[in-house]
Amino acid sequence: MTELQNKWDAIYRNATAAPAAAELLANHLHLLPRQGKALDLACGLGGNALLLAGSGLSVDAWDVSSVALDKLRHYADRQSLSINTRHCQIGSESLAEHRYDVIVICRFLDRTLCNAIMAALNPGGLLFYQTFTRDKLDQHGPSNPDYLLARNELLQLFQPLSVVFYQEYARIGDTRLGNRNEACFIGQKT
Repeated sequence: MTELQNKWDAIYRNATAAPAAAELLANHLHLLPRQGKALDLACGLGGNALLLAGSGLSVDAWDVSSVALDKLRHYADRQSLSINTRHCQIGSESLAEHRYDVIVICRFLDRTLCNAIMAALNPGGLLFYQTFTRDKLDQHGPSNPDYLLARNELLQLFQPLSVVFYQEYARIGDTRLGNRNEACFIGQKT
């Protein structure tokens, strides 16, 4: 077992709340294809995977935490959903032989994977990406800048994709409203 796996296993072992889907995905379900293959990358407890499977997609869910994947399988069984889980250290080689119509990434950032993620999308495929920014207003999420996005960075990292949706409120206007800690991006491979 790796140090990374131990860290996330410990976090998920104590998780008691049912997994929730990312705000970005939940608010844009109308963009999903009626059928196809989806990947919830770095899925954690799998809130996105459950929502994707419930929407009729064939779903793969990958994570470094075997504890999280065990809990996801339990949630999927309770909802009579079929989700293919994969316990793995996520890297470019993990994605090399796979193709998806939808890829969802929430609160996970590894800039070295961007090209592999785009290559894993089928033509017309959608990437839903939501993660923390350096402009976040509270201490929720990582503090290491390696795991935080600079302003408009998702637009730059996934520039080859056509922008369908982008949101990054930061500190503009009434900071009590809206998702202030994360950037949200939907891109389509043309």
